[in-house]
Amino acid sequence: MHIKSSVFILLFSIFSITGMTQTPYLHYLITGTYTDGKSEGIYVFEFNSKDGSLREISHIKSSNPSFLAVSPDEKYIYAVNENGNNDNGGAVSAFSFDKKTGTLTAINKQLSGGDAPCHIHTNKTGQWVAVGNYSSGTFSVLPVNASGQLGKAHTTIKHEGTGVNKQRQEKAHVHCTLFSADDKWLFVSDLGIDKVMIYAFDAATGKLKPAPQSFVKIEDGGGPRHLTFHPGNQYAYLIEEMGGAVDVFRYKDGTLKPVQRIASVQDNDKGFIGSADIHISADGKFLYASNRGGFNTIAMYKINSKNGKLTLIGHQPSGGEIPRGFTIDPSGNYVLVANQQSDNIVVFKRDGVTGRLTDTGQRAEVGRPICLKWIRKD
Repeated sequence: MHIKSSVFILLFSIFSITGMTQTPYLHYLITGTYTDGKSEGIYVFEFNSKDGSLREISHIKSSNPSFLAVSPDEKYIYAVNENGNNDNGGAVSAFSFDKKTGTLTAINKQLSGGDAPCHIHTNKTGQWVAVGNYSSGTFSVLPVNASGQLGKAHTTIKHEGTGVNKQRQEKAHVHCTLFSADDKWLFVSDLGIDKVMIYAFDAATGKLKPAPQSFVKIEDGGGPRHLTFHPGNQYAYLIEEMGGAVDVFRYKDGTLKPVQRIASVQDNDKGFIGSADIHISADGKFLYASNRGGFNTIAMYKINSKNGKLTLIGHQPSGGEIPRGFTIDPSGNYVLVANQQSDNIVVFKRDGVTGRLTDTGQRAEVGRPICLKWIRKD
């Protein structure tokens, strides 16, 4: 009995040290919003992947924190403040995050180097953030110190050019800034010039220079929005905001080679095309894309493992109006959709075999939700 007791105590200690006593089915859902309606800033929910339930934990006031990025160590959250004033009105805010209480504390704020910042991403080390400014067609790289504090913009680059749509593409409009997984490249999609610009990135200094392939051009009037990479890193996928399509690229060492363009909206849908967000399941088998406007759907695709090409499975109504952003939960069993205009987050069950979504009936009310990010709960 003495030996068995000792073994039990030893195993309990090991489980405690390794985190086995944690609840892996609980995560924090960090929600970025627009604050011109019911919202006051960034909202934190607890999500339970056992039953798909959501409950609000906390929120912190911030002006139009529409898009968020989480540091690699999950200690800090960075939010754009999507405002504007003569090409220098947008800002980026840094917050520390307490995993025990689920609360945010403001650290500091810096100018984003342009107007209406709409996207932000941290590099692999967490020492740099890249932010894209939609209205001014600029993007900036800002340093981050060991305490999570943002420094002034290290580099700001302005894109030049126009597109065929004179109302929407009268100048450059940066919509996404994404570091590569190996920290060697920065991809910047620009809705105004129908290009994804590619920059070589030095993670030691934060410096940028045009990559050997400095850009990839998509179909005229497509309006590049968000870019994502396959978990295997051999393919990249771009959602076109204006074209209502997904572009598939073969990816290798900072280069993008087009291999497919497939519609994300249905032919019989009406209204303006405003495709928005794009995500891939962790197993790399399925891709999802959101469509706003007169559509309000999530397009579902199966990914061909041999060539990365997509096959449309179908369209799932988003459960609200203007599905701006969405996310796949860490368990892979749910998709949560932020419906901007109907002020709700809708929870869908995801079938890991077929890729299809089913509305669970679970809802969380929050004003004008835009962006959803995850942090594991200790």
